[in-house]
Amino acid sequence: MNIGDFGKGHDETFFDLVKALDLVEGIDRFRISSIEPNLLSNEIIEYTSKTEKFVPHFHIPLQSGSDEMLKSMRRRYDIALYQDRIQTINKLIPNCCIGVDVIVGFPGETDEEFEKTYRFLSELEISYLHVFSYSERANTTAVRMGDVVPKAIRKERSKRLRLLSHKKKRAFYEKNVSKTEQVLFEANNEDGMMVGFTSNYVKVKAPFNPLMTNQIAPIRMTEVDRDGLMKIEFIEKHQLTEHKLIY
Repeated sequence: MNIGDFGKGHDETFFDLVKALDLVEGIDRFRISSIEPNLLSNEIIEYTSKTEKFVPHFHIPLQSGSDEMLKSMRRRYDIALYQDRIQTINKLIPNCCIGVDVIVGFPGETDEEFEKTYRFLSELEISYLHVFSYSERANTTAVRMGDVVPKAIRKERSKRLRLLSHKKKRAFYEKNVSKTEQVLFEANNEDGMMVGFTSNYVKVKAPFNPLMTNQIAPIRMTEVDRDGLMKIEFIEKHQLTEHKLIY
């Protein structure tokens, strides 16, 4: 399901939904977790940049940094449009977290096409990648295509992009050190620690406190630990209140 297609065939759009959700009482955070770039209009980006309920985090599928591969995948956008959306987000929401889906090993992806993807993502101001290795599925057009990429090459390409993702995420977290934020804490007790997420999707950790479950609290981010999580300190005494959110 593509959330950006909401209202297709009817007299409403995803942007209409965004504006309606912004008026809902009792829900403090909305996160647009996956939307294709052609459906994430600059109008939507500008609107969410001015609201308090829509948090500064987008997850935008790319799949490939090669226009030739995007055509083979039957995507409805090209890399120029994708780059425009990323630049618009970074201009209007400077500390926004931007996640990207990418597929390696799609039939016909040569070394040259993969390098286009790698270079494009390297130069793009994004925060992390979700990397998927192409796998054949019955009853799809792709499974009937030639130019199959060997699984060993898919694995190697996936490894390179995961390493790139690690670097991007680390750089994004480091950029947030010393900043203050609001964190929503989760319920799991992991070896005496609990985790939560800032509005811009930085994962933080703190000593487990059952009273903090599903609560929001103001914090300052202090350093990124060896596991890639953000250490924090609470910046003031605060009134804990139940917090609701929708992804």
